[in-house]
Amino acid sequence: MLAATTFVATNKSSSSSSSLISPPIFSSRNQKQKDVISIKRRDILTSISIILLNYGNPIYLPVSQARGLFQMPPVKLTNRYYLVRAGESEYESLGIINTNPVAKTSVDNGLSEIGKKQTVRAAFDLKSMGACENSCWIWPSITQRAYQAAEIIASVNGINRSRIVPEYSFLDARGLGAYEGKNLDSISEVYALDSLSPNIKPPPINDGTPNESVQDVFVRVTQLMSILETQYAGDTVIIVSPDSDNLTVLQAGLVGLELKRHSDLAFRPGEVRFVDTSSVPTYKQPASAVYKCFNPPNCN
Repeated sequence: MLAATTFVATNKSSSSSSSLISPPIFSSRNQKQKDVISIKRRDILTSISIILLNYGNPIYLPVSQARGLFQMPPVKLTNRYYLVRAGESEYESLGIINTNPVAKTSVDNGLSEIGKKQTVRAAFDLKSMGACENSCWIWPSITQRAYQAAEIIASVNGINRSRIVPEYSFLDARGLGAYEGKNLDSISEVYALDSLSPNIKPPPINDGTPNESVQDVFVRVTQLMSILETQYAGDTVIIVSPDSDNLTVLQAGLVGLELKRHSDLAFRPGEVRFVDTSSVPTYKQPASAVYKCFNPPNCN
């Protein structure tokens, strides 16, 4: 399989390229080195660019040589992925929306008693699925409940804590703007907006809470996947998110589903899924099952 967006070029005419880049010029054979007319780095790069643009034939590189250029949906994944939503947080146990990143490491953003039990079940689910049978990497959000969940998963599966890699921004809970502090039930209003367009943002607020659209989340999780697919090869990676939206947008992107329908894939607290890029889980499909998207987020 070839990566269509990644190429280098060869020169059709060696004589043309040599006229563009000249070697250092000496006034005489015995002239001292200080008389060398050096070619500026920028001039070299400019000349090379001219050669590539005007004289080059594209040579396409295999995907394996362009792994950092991650696209959704991917042609192939280098690693195996499991998606895990952390168990219920203290805020969620009170029925309150809390997505301000300022508070993401606070104790109140940690797992509730119910959330701890949900996460233990998730850890054993991963064990029964053989997720860490040959070792694994655990990538949690630095958000308190997600990192706590990662530690529980590592303990149950016999994974050294050195294989927990905290993610500091790409896995933050989706910022819900003016919905911050409201009842959890009001998130249905956000999903109603999402269903109209992945570019609609929740209303803003001035307390520092981001107001992120589905498209904003999509950019973040795509950047995360680009890092993972570049950093590892043939490994198992467990992604632990503090909320559902990171995971539903990521799964929609990976399998090529319409992003505005991401909430159809909602994760329960403590839910675990293996990433299967060939299909959406059947129990989550709408009746029509017709919402494939091969160029997210442009799905119209």
